[in-house]
Amino acid sequence: MKQLALLAASVAVLSLSACGDQAGGGAGGARDQIRAVGSSTVYPFATAVAELFVAGNAGMKSPIVESTGTGGGMKLFCAGVGAQYPDIENASRRIKKSEFEDCQKNGVKDIIEIQIGVDGLAFAESTKGPGIKLTPKIVYEALAANPYGKGPNKAQTWKDVDPSLPATAISVFGPPSTSGTRDSLAELILTKGCESDPAMKALKEKSEDEFKATCTRVREDGKYVDSGENDNLIVQKLAANPDAVGVFGYSFLEENKDKLKDVSINGIQATYETVSTGQYPGARPLYIYVKKAHLTAIPGLQAYLNSFAANWDPNGALTKRGMVAAPDDVRKASAATVKSLAVLDGAALK
Repeated sequence: MKQLALLAASVAVLSLSACGDQAGGGAGGARDQIRAVGSSTVYPFATAVAELFVAGNAGMKSPIVESTGTGGGMKLFCAGVGAQYPDIENASRRIKKSEFEDCQKNGVKDIIEIQIGVDGLAFAESTKGPGIKLTPKIVYEALAANPYGKGPNKAQTWKDVDPSLPATAISVFGPPSTSGTRDSLAELILTKGCESDPAMKALKEKSEDEFKATCTRVREDGKYVDSGENDNLIVQKLAANPDAVGVFGYSFLEENKDKLKDVSINGIQATYETVSTGQYPGARPLYIYVKKAHLTAIPGLQAYLNSFAANWDPNGALTKRGMVAAPDDVRKASAATVKSLAVLDGAALK
């Protein structure tokens, strides 16, 4: 068995060297340029590290970083080992068990999971907005396709959902289904709101699939507007629509404080402190996933990971770009993983 494993690893590296170099521009040989795909939230941090990597490693080509959304990136990442497949998946949520199994099935056996920081699933409105305040329950009842399984959502205004809110039309610009931000919206906000009804907890025990559909499926009548993977587009739409609410990563709120203001959740605003400590209901970890088989074949891949670790401290270059530093113990564990290249066993995935 050990010999078979060594043979499989050798074939993986050989196939990586033999594949055509679409990313690096060469017709043959191993690709000489790092390629990352995935989360639009992680994208600005991954590109910042790419700049630092090039500055600190003379002669290295700048990594190619693509914003495909976490879900879309996972499909590309898990498709196989070799030069035609990405080396890194940027993710604004943890890899799912089903995705991990797809990776394994396609020969992507050894995956390194590194938490690079923390982000907040921020809700915001234009600086000219009415100053709306939300809770997971309100967001769920406003956006769910079938609130509590009692029929199609008929709420037209925020006041229809909660009498304390203004009688303005519900209009929420948010991420698409392929985005990790959408997964975070479902897990951190919609599901929490849905579970405010005791009957939903009973439904979860009865049927996980029915519970998930009831609690996370978003209405499709125009009240929730899928705005693609470009979070900057949501910022522009909010500036043009003062009564609308946007959903995106905390860093985009931080970068656009001149155009936007925070919409509190459960009375807690998204700030660096509330996100980093986990007080904010929408706080979530950010990850990168790396193929161990590519580390020996792609020049500079280890150095690129080292650049992440060197810049994710509270006063590091990544926090200056808007990322929230992970707690000390998490950063130490992640730094140890970058050094040891320990692989994910997948046992705790959901």
